[in-house]
Amino acid sequence: QVQLVESGGGLVQAGGSLKLSCAASGVTSNRYGMGWFRRVPGKDREFVAHISLTAGYTYYGDSVQGRFTISRDNAKNTVYLQMNSLKAEDTDVYYCAARTRVADFTKTQSYDTWGQGTQVSVSS
Repeated sequence: QVQLVESGGGLVQAGGSLKLSCAASGVTSNRYGMGWFRRVPGKDREFVAHISLTAGYTYYGDSVQGRFTISRDNAKNTVYLQMNSLKAEDTDVYYCAARTRVADFTKTQSYDTWGQGTQVSVSS
C-alpha cells in the first residue's frame, strides 16, 4: 500500500507562484501514474494534471493548461505541481493521487490512493 503526503500549499497573491509536492512512501513500485486534483464544492474533484511515471507523459486540465507544470523525481518518489500565474479561482484544496492500473486518468475513480490535501489560497 502506498501513502501520499502533499506539501507546499499556502497563501499567494494573484499572478504569483507556488510549487506543490507529493511524496509517496510504502509500496511504490506498482504505481502507473500520478495525478493532481482539486476540490470543487458540490461536484466530483476536478482534474488538474497527470504524469505517467515511466515515460513522463503529461496531461493538463483546460483551466490550468499553460500555467501549471507537473513533474516527477522517481528517485525521490515525489511528484511536483508548479503553479504559475495563479488566479483567485485557483483557490482550493489540492490532492495528489496514485493509480496502479490503466484507466482514464482524468477520473477520480481511476485512482487507488489519495493524499490528505493541501490548501492553496490566492488573493486578488
